[in-house]
Amino acid sequence: MQSKSTRVCTHLTAEVQQWWQSLLGNDEATVCETVNYAFSDNPAGCAVGVEGSVMSVVMRQQDIDSLPDQTPGITSSGRPTLKTLAKRDRVMWWLTAMGSNIIATLKEGFSVAPGITAIDLAVITRMPDTQRLGFVAYGRWTRQAIEAGHWQQPEDALRFLDIGHDVACAVATTASGNLSSTIKPLDTSRVSGLQSLLDHAQDDAATSDSTLAGPDGDLRANPPTAPDTPAPDHYRIRTFAEWKTHAPTTAQPPVTSEPASTPPTALTPGQNLALPEEVWEGLTIAFRFCGADADLTLFLTDAQSRVASDQDFVFYNQPSAAQGAARLLGKEIHGTRTVERAAVHLAALPEHVQRMTIVINMDVDTGLTCGALTHAELDIGCATATWTFQPPSDPAIRAMVIAELYRHRSPDGQPVWKLRAVGQGWADGPDGLARAHGVDVG
Repeated sequence: MQSKSTRVCTHLTAEVQQWWQSLLGNDEATVCETVNYAFSDNPAGCAVGVEGSVMSVVMRQQDIDSLPDQTPGITSSGRPTLKTLAKRDRVMWWLTAMGSNIIATLKEGFSVAPGITAIDLAVITRMPDTQRLGFVAYGRWTRQAIEAGHWQQPEDALRFLDIGHDVACAVATTASGNLSSTIKPLDTSRVSGLQSLLDHAQDDAATSDSTLAGPDGDLRANPPTAPDTPAPDHYRIRTFAEWKTHAPTTAQPPVTSEPASTPPTALTPGQNLALPEEVWEGLTIAFRFCGADADLTLFLTDAQSRVASDQDFVFYNQPSAAQGAARLLGKEIHGTRTVERAAVHLAALPEHVQRMTIVINMDVDTGLTCGALTHAELDIGCATATWTFQPPSDPAIRAMVIAELYRHRSPDGQPVWKLRAVGQGWADGPDGLARAHGVDVG
């Protein structure tokens, strides 16, 4: 007969094995509770959900107004002094700190959740101009990208901008490579669920509870009534099960009144325009349609619309080019329409790429033309603006150039990207399309 201690040990071993299998299987409650326990010494991060092998995390970044605005220096006579930080230098300091926190949060999340392959992370802070909460960064980072990185120097923290997918940041990079000196909240409508998180955010950063003075003052003002009464724990991380139990079941009104996002700019065939600086840091492409199946394709070409090699041809069998600077993100069903998305990091494109052609082509096996597509629409967006174009429903063609992005020089000589709406194509479909751009179709 087994002893009591043996039975207890056997029971605990079975529980541990069950927990481990749940963790490996990405059970949402298990993963979130485990990760948030690990985050207990990092109150900035909180796991809020798991879908498949992707975990969602929200991070609270230190407000830039909490940083010192002076730095040690030396006068012309050699005496120590304090010098006022330039606005751009202060933003750079804050951005580096945020990058460090993002990398640390991602590394810790991957280390304690072995079944997670990617993390969708969004960063929230209090905006310096309005003192309202807003999102200042979001994106998806894979385990492979984080584990392959060499995180040794302070400047390595800024690499979070380059190694993630669909990364958006409130600090923009100008065409000359400099960081902007302002922090603008990101458009929450571009990512599902962000606005809801912001609406239900409860933040005490503006009160004394944001520092150690809060807990210390509470303990002095409210001493324990008995020796065994625990002091209030201001930094306790609630378990996912506890959070889910107390989460509101009905939609709550927004805690702030933010201005409505700018509506997309509609383009007409042949129209072209210069794009803002924000497109250099990230551009999203979404083609929405129904009625028939179609595929999104990208050509990275020279100024004459010819690819340098077949590697500059992005399609379903080769979904990435230029070391990930241009990539397809796959198709999804949204209501009655199919949506295929792509992401482009213009600043990372090699210099020989002077033009990017955005194309759709019909499935040749069906024999259908672009006239079979209904409710077709192309949306192109960056952190501050979105443009939309409805291509013509042309029954004579099977492959269509919807739009083109191309390099240009502004009147003051600065490099910019321009966008042109096209809506023209080829009757012989993908083969004619490929040959016209210098791709060997065999």
